[in-house]
Amino acid sequence: MGGLTGLAKNVFGLVVSRVELAALELSEVRNHLLELLVVFSLAVLCAMFALAYGTATIVALAWESMGWKILLLMFAVFIVVTIGLVVKAKAMLKENKLAFPETMNELKNDRDMLL
Repeated sequence: MGGLTGLAKNVFGLVVSRVELAALELSEVRNHLLELLVVFSLAVLCAMFALAYGTATIVALAWESMGWKILLLMFAVFIVVTIGLVVKAKAMLKENKLAFPETMNELKNDRDMLL
């Protein structure tokens, strides 16, 4: 009976330590997510103003020589920029800042030890 009680205490201690580790990593992930959200929001806002003013200037200057073709050219430029930004966002997410690497590693080690 004493061995069973000791085992239960050890398992409970193991579960508590894993929950504490997960909580710590969750706070780090939350901070990274908030930082990413703020940076992304500011980038979108600045990009919108820059694109609006830049596009208006280019269209006004090129309208007499190119006519409607300048609008098609600006559309193509914006599509290329959008694709580049999507690729950059995917690269940022692949850095695994939103994962729980230590918790998952410890849980895998626990599973391997118990099995």
